[in-house]
Order: sequence, then structure tokens, then C-alpha cells
Amino acid sequence: MSPYTTRDVAELLGMPAAKVRSLARAGFLSTERGARGEYRFSFQDVVLLRTANELVNARVHPRKVLRALRLLKAQLPKGQSLSAVRIAADGDHVVVRDQKTSWRPESGQATFDFSVSEITGRAAPIVHRAAKATRDTANETADDWYALGLDFEVVAALDHAKGAYRRVTQLDPQHADAHVNLGRLLHAEGSVAEAEFHYRQAVAAVPGNATAAFNLGVALEDLSRPEADIEAYEQAIGADADFVDAHYNLARLYEKMGNKAAAIRHLSRYKALTNSSTPSP
Repeated sequence: MSPYTTRDVAELLGMPAAKVRSLARAGFLSTERGARGEYRFSFQDVVLLRTANELVNARVHPRKVLRALRLLKAQLPKGQSLSAVRIAADGDHVVVRDQKTSWRPESGQATFDFSVSEITGRAAPIVHRAAKATRDTANETADDWYALGLDFEVVAALDHAKGAYRRVTQLDPQHADAHVNLGRLLHAEGSVAEAEFHYRQAVAAVPGNATAAFNLGVALEDLSRPEADIEAYEQAIGADADFVDAHYNLARLYEKMGNKAAAIRHLSRYKALTNSSTPSP
């Protein structure tokens, strides 16, 4: 269950509760409903609500705001966090920008930006409160803890995020995404061998999980096991033939091993994908 109530969101964003409910009914969120039919918001819902409110305050017409955010919801790549996206207003238009490119749900040029990082500090107490409520309930689920892990990452409470993902794997040992995220956090702090374990658990649970296989390859490289990391990268490409970074890493490794033909094959594929993957603005 998503952790934020209408009251939480109103408090967090400084908006009337009635306005929160009105925006929730607009159709660009993926809200859940509680036992009494009340709205329950995820952190990404909070980000979108805050964005909608700021755009309206910047004199973008409300209908354009709703249309732009509906389009943005459909346009974001699967798995991309809204914390990586910046949204700009220019007169009565909206522009969306991430780290790689920019695009326009509605046409226009940016005149000022606002990022979601401003609210993460204020969100932290609500995330911790939601975690306590989840711990205290008799009906805790792996999905509840996984959602909390994501929220803890957003507010940079990484130890709590690891704890949440560990709880997920206790409740559901086959939860591949929790294993991947826990492995990533452990890997970043230098616990590579433990990260490898969780990546392997994810691959075993979902053999077609390209991200798990790729991350396993990176961990194996860090552990100086070249033959095993090549196998992992090949598995990533088997799951996703257009996995750009896996092709690049394989080209580099095969070159180091003296397998020129394989190195050229993967480097050519890498170049073809990178030359065609940048969307037009």
C-alpha cells in the first residue's frame, strides 16, 4: 500500500486537501485506494502533484498541465525515476528534461526549472512513519516493503532502503527487483561479494532479467573473474539484444582477451545503438 495519505500530501506540499483530491481525480496519477476508499499516494504521485501545482502557479493553463503530465507519464522509460526529471514552464507551455535529452509534451522553451530534490528532506519523516506502520501491521507484504525501499532511496536513507529490501527478500525470496536493488546498494558501498549473491538470486528468479545479469557482470569484473563476467554480459544481451552497455563491456573484454572478431561485433552493435538511440528533441 502506498504510504502517503491526502493529509500527508497536503502537509508536504502546502496545498489544500481538496486541491490534492481534485488533482488526484485528473487521471495522470496511479493512486491506490485504502480500505475506506481514501486516496493513497506513492512518492512519485507526490512529485507529480507538486509539479502540477507549480505549473499552474506559473500560469500554465490547467488543461495544458494535465495533458502534459499525462503525456509525460506515458513517455518516461519504464523504471525511470521522476527524481531524474526536470520540468520547466515557459508562458503557457511545458518542457521536460532528463540527463540525456529534452522533449516537449507541449511545445515551448524553458525559462525556469524546479526539481523534485527540494521536497525529499520534508518527505523523509513521512517515509519513516510509513515504515513504522508497515512494521506494526499484521498484513505486511513484500510489495509494501519494496515500495518503502524505493522511497527510502529517494530520500537518501540508504541503510533503511537496504533494510527494506532485505525484508522483501525474507517475505518473497524470488523478488528479483528487490535483490537487484539491494545488490546495487551493496555494490556501491564496496560489498561486492554480497552484491554478487543478490544479483545471482535475481537472475535465478527471473532468468530474463537483463539488468540483474548486467549488474552481475559488473560485480564479477570487480572481483576479477573475466570468463564469468563475459557469460553474465552475454546473458544480459540474450535477455535484451539492445543492451548498449553490455555490448560495450563485451567489446572491451573480448579486445583484452584477444578475440578481435567478437570485440568488433559488439563494438559495431554498440555504435549502431548509440547512433540511433538519441530521440529527436
